[in-house]
Amino acid sequence: MELHNLKPAKGATKNRKRIARGPGSGHGGTATRGHKGAKSRSGDKRKRNFEGGQMPLQMRLPKRGFKSPNRVSYVPLNLERLQAIADKYQVQTIDIETLVGKGIVGKNDKVKVLGGGELKAKLAVSAHACSETAKKAIEDMGGSVNLV
Repeated sequence: MELHNLKPAKGATKNRKRIARGPGSGHGGTATRGHKGAKSRSGDKRKRNFEGGQMPLQMRLPKRGFKSPNRVSYVPLNLERLQAIADKYQVQTIDIETLVGKGIVGKNDKVKVLGGGELKAKLAVSAHACSETAKKAIEDMGGSVNLV
């Protein structure tokens, strides 16, 4: 055995299918694409979700809903949450910088104070929005509300 007569083991290699190389190849004529139709033509690429001309599912279903481009979404903070923050971090003023610094809200979030729960401490609250009940509860405890 020498380098010039080395061969792979019998059955280890297989000839690739040479498509559209004449009738002698066994794959001439239609070149394994069958007869006629879009799939036999060059450049065939059907749309995603194409259903053979049947009305596609996404067009059969009704449209629903509406997303307003001007919608402003707030992160809600109830009075009980403000009380918990005041107790945990021993603060009398709760503003956006404090909330962002403690990781309670993101730096681009808008904060709205809501009236859920009970407030026991005098707090100076600074937020983007505040409900009437929350404002009344904070001011009844001697605190103040500042809208940013």
